[in-house]
Amino acid sequence: MAKALKLTNLHDWHVAHGGRMVPFAGWEMPVQYPTGPIEEHRATREAAGLFDIDHMGQMEVRGPEAEAFVNWLVTYDVRQMAMFDAHYSLMCYPDGGIVDDVFVYKMPETDGSVYFFIAINADNKNKDVAWAKAQAIGFDVTVTDISDETYMLAFQGPKAPEILDRLTQVDLTAVPRFTAVIDTIFDDVKVLFGRTGYTGEDGFELYFPAEHAVKVWEGILAAGEADGVLPVGLAARDSLRFEPCMPLYGHEIAADISPIEARLTFAVGFDKNFIGRDALLKIKLERPSRVLVGFEMVDRGVPRHGYPIAHEGQGVGVVTTGMFSPTSQRYLGMAYVPSELAKIGTEIDIMVRDKAKKAVVVKRPFYVPAYRR
Repeated sequence: MAKALKLTNLHDWHVAHGGRMVPFAGWEMPVQYPTGPIEEHRATREAAGLFDIDHMGQMEVRGPEAEAFVNWLVTYDVRQMAMFDAHYSLMCYPDGGIVDDVFVYKMPETDGSVYFFIAINADNKNKDVAWAKAQAIGFDVTVTDISDETYMLAFQGPKAPEILDRLTQVDLTAVPRFTAVIDTIFDDVKVLFGRTGYTGEDGFELYFPAEHAVKVWEGILAAGEADGVLPVGLAARDSLRFEPCMPLYGHEIAADISPIEARLTFAVGFDKNFIGRDALLKIKLERPSRVLVGFEMVDRGVPRHGYPIAHEGQGVGVVTTGMFSPTSQRYLGMAYVPSELAKIGTEIDIMVRDKAKKAVVVKRPFYVPAYRR
């Protein structure tokens, strides 16, 4: 018997408002609304989009050795983080393969010490928590899965900060990128606002008690209705993260892929020790045999995840993600290819239904994210 899909607290809202529900990472989630994924994508790029991402997980690390443990657990040097900083990082296996990519928040305890709040991916939640707890042996820390009681939304787009700012006491427009702040919204809902996201746009990810999901969701949609805000499903979420080339676990990153191959070395601090450091240093020094590249279709065809890639008649890789880019109006993709084929301008063939379609390696990202402009 198939395992029953989990439902977020907004499931009934999605169904009532025409959300097309699909299985995703063990959950039933909206892939799109009646507006359609292209319009949802456009609204996020031009105004703001609201995303139900409560299928994702969260865990906390507390205790006297919280910082030492998290610094061992993840690739980024969390000692460099100030209080309320948020940073992208990875958890790796000893061989350098990726357990998961995560966002780490450094938070203050009431006694002046620190604890860490870590956002983890839906597919990996149980694995990530089990991995963290297994690595915590010998450290004076407690690792707690707080996913069930914590709700997670994302509000992304150029107008997102100013719309949210109308609803809070704190000036959210003044919160620096990749930091967080705690404030109340709609009178009594305590929210952790992280100025982070997965779309390439400005905006926030919101964490708050799960029982307030409908209140916060409907309140933000109402506040932004005149600005063109739309609810956004999984289809547009994927195209939005794809254009700035943000990795997705199971596609660009996985247990058999290293952060060096994935070109995520900005999130790796080799000046400290962490799980997998020596393996990653070896790959970096010897240079990886394959790397992640972006490509654009020259011939007519849509590249899809898993399609083989050939060069001079020989198989050299597979497409990790590929699709039509709504913003640039191009057919683009990402793939792992031998390092010698990674140079911009290199011609490759994408095997679309067993037919070779020409493509060319191009510069990543396909869309420059807001924090790099």
